[in-house]
Amino acid sequence: MTSTGVTTESEDSGPSGYAAARLRLLQERTRSGPPRRAALARLTDDWLSALFSSAAEATGVRGAALVAVGGYGRGELSPRSDLDLVLLHDGGAGAAAVAALADRIWYPVWDLGLALDHSVRTPAEARATAGEDLKVHLGLLDARPVAGDLGLVAGLRTAVLADWRNQAPRRLPALDALCRERAARMGELQFLLEPDLKEARGGLRDATALRAVAASWVADAPREGLAEARRTLLDVRDALHLATGRATDRLALQEQEQVARSLGLHDSDALLRQVYEAARTVSYATDVTWREVNRVLRTRSARPRLRTLLGGAKAAPERTPLADGVVEADGEVVLARTARPERDPVLTLRAAAAAAESGLPLSRHSVRHLRTAARPLPVPWPAEAREELITLLGAGEATVAVWEALEAEGIVTRLLPDWERVRCRPQHNPVHTWTVDRHLVETAVRASSLTRRVGRPDLLLVAALLHDIGKGRPGDHSVAGEVIARDVAARIGFDQQDVGVVATLVRHHLLLVETATRRDLDDPATVRSVAAAVGSASTLELLHALTEADALATGPAAWSSWRASLVTDLVERVAALLAGEEPAEPEPLAPSAEQERLAVEALRTGEPVLALHTRPEPASEGGEPEPVGVELHIALPDRPGVLPAAAGVLALHRLTVRAADLRAVDLPTELGGSAGLLVLSWRVAAAYGSLPEAARLRSDLVRALDGTLDIRARLAEREAAYPRRRGWKAPPPRVTVVPTGSRLATVIEVRAQDAPGLLHRIGRALEQSAVRVRSAHVSTLGANAVDTVYVTRQDGTVLSAADAAALARTLEDALR
Repeated sequence: MTSTGVTTESEDSGPSGYAAARLRLLQERTRSGPPRRAALARLTDDWLSALFSSAAEATGVRGAALVAVGGYGRGELSPRSDLDLVLLHDGGAGAAAVAALADRIWYPVWDLGLALDHSVRTPAEARATAGEDLKVHLGLLDARPVAGDLGLVAGLRTAVLADWRNQAPRRLPALDALCRERAARMGELQFLLEPDLKEARGGLRDATALRAVAASWVADAPREGLAEARRTLLDVRDALHLATGRATDRLALQEQEQVARSLGLHDSDALLRQVYEAARTVSYATDVTWREVNRVLRTRSARPRLRTLLGGAKAAPERTPLADGVVEADGEVVLARTARPERDPVLTLRAAAAAAESGLPLSRHSVRHLRTAARPLPVPWPAEAREELITLLGAGEATVAVWEALEAEGIVTRLLPDWERVRCRPQHNPVHTWTVDRHLVETAVRASSLTRRVGRPDLLLVAALLHDIGKGRPGDHSVAGEVIARDVAARIGFDQQDVGVVATLVRHHLLLVETATRRDLDDPATVRSVAAAVGSASTLELLHALTEADALATGPAAWSSWRASLVTDLVERVAALLAGEEPAEPEPLAPSAEQERLAVEALRTGEPVLALHTRPEPASEGGEPEPVGVELHIALPDRPGVLPAAAGVLALHRLTVRAADLRAVDLPTELGGSAGLLVLSWRVAAAYGSLPEAARLRSDLVRALDGTLDIRARLAEREAAYPRRRGWKAPPPRVTVVPTGSRLATVIEVRAQDAPGLLHRIGRALEQSAVRVRSAHVSTLGANAVDTVYVTRQDGTVLSAADAAALARTLEDALR
């Protein structure tokens, strides 16, 4: 038996003794991280070594060894890690004896409930399998003897490593492709709300791949920060295993608070930020390393031909000037030999802008040199520095890689100190694809394609970069961001007037989309409030472009042709007002020809009449195709309970309400009097599946109104089956009165967790409060719903402030 030189932590070397010692080790508060992983590996080595020794003696097998590979081979045993083992033998013993030896080792491991990845091979078989299976080859690169014939293991290690280096031109591209495929499938660790610490891009698999690249001697990964990043991810995985009691690598939302506490972090945000920072380090090292691997392999393949053409002389890489002090060399942007960053404070931004414009990577060595040698920019920045920043931001998709290179070396926070607070900051709303900082860069990328629509593209790009800069600070991030944006815009050299425009854009970057989707655009008060906030046509033009760029950079669910049309409609109305054209006071609500036709039919039959008008909505740029849009008109005799009944029926048929308009219609009767009818016009979309038939909707509405269809009970069943985050409690609903929302009605805004029948519950509470609903506007982003209703008294007058506040409290209570 080969001893590891470590005292066993239990006198009993059997399974029960190992299990007890393992449990004590995992429960120790004073030992965690690398010391605990190493101690767990030593403890496991000692137990397996004793198992191997006993099994070898019992079976009489000689010339065999037990080998740890993969994570166990690296000594990175997390509490619930698999044991990756190879039973290596020289082929001298019979197959039955080797099988008996394996059984005496594997079965005790299984008896303890430990996950085991095992194989039995000769060195030749191990090499052959590695030659056919890239993952096996990667695992054997970390082979470590646990017990048995050390010479057998050393020989295999030497051969496997030699094979890896000899086959590098074939193996490394295959490994690169494997990593890319996994990244496409699992996503980027640094942006995921529930990341897989191992498989996602920037995770532990990529860190292991970088070790394999280094072992090939083709290229080496940037070492600065990489070991610390790997340790962070392993520490988080350890805490996750202990919190869940399972061998999981997925950091689910419901586990994050407990994992954060066990690591001594303040909350889940601090945990995610730490994970994202580690993943960003691994991802950047991955990009740099594979770029170097491809360059070296490309050079090696071209070298024989070049030497033949040049008579054996070594060819120097061509250097193409890109900007003052900046050249391209061998597919990267580097500093010119004459560049003097210590005398040229603008050189950093000039190099970054040149790289983004040319679509080339910025050399890591050049970035590091700029970080250590470049002088800081004076404040305010000179005009050239500001122009280079605008050029960088306006370069489109190429901006992202260059910005990440600057981020990796801490240059961004040196240029813009306020960036530190948003760096790697998570966004918990699933509508958002990116962290705050990456979202800001993505918004600038989107804005770069809209610069031809505005008179001041420089202000648009800077506002795009800064619009969420207030996130992570107390209070409304738009209000906090306005102050920061004003300081940053002045820092980078804009004059006072331009600073004011940037600050206004940041303060009101959500104004257009929120107003367009939540307010009545026919109400003059809506248009006047936006015009007062924006102030000028040029600022409105910029805000329109920023709104679109922000939404497109948020994620597919944040923008659509429907939202775009509403925002455009609002912008046109505000632009007209700013040009001196007063908005017309709305006419008394009169039915359209279609609504009047339905009302006449409802009066004739005395029953509800429905009409559906279906039209497809094409996808807007960068968005997903909209579901089929449906205009649904319902006319029926005016009676209590119509709104909650209709909203409930739509919810039962899985129709998502986007907007609702309700109006009373008085029609003359045959007896000379008049009859009151109610016309509801809905804009809806099918949540999934096909649209329901109008006849089914009408039938269910009739049943809901006469009480034979229990809407509340049916919706309660739906809500009970509605998917929710396990262990997560939604924040309580919030209902507010918009004091200056309209002169024609009282505006009530409801913010709540989206759920089946939410509008039905709102309508029921409004009916019980004896108010009339003039119109409703529904906006849903992810799991968050914002429903705005315009209400009046029964006589059509606006509610008093006290009555409006009481109605808001009633709604809030009804939704809890």
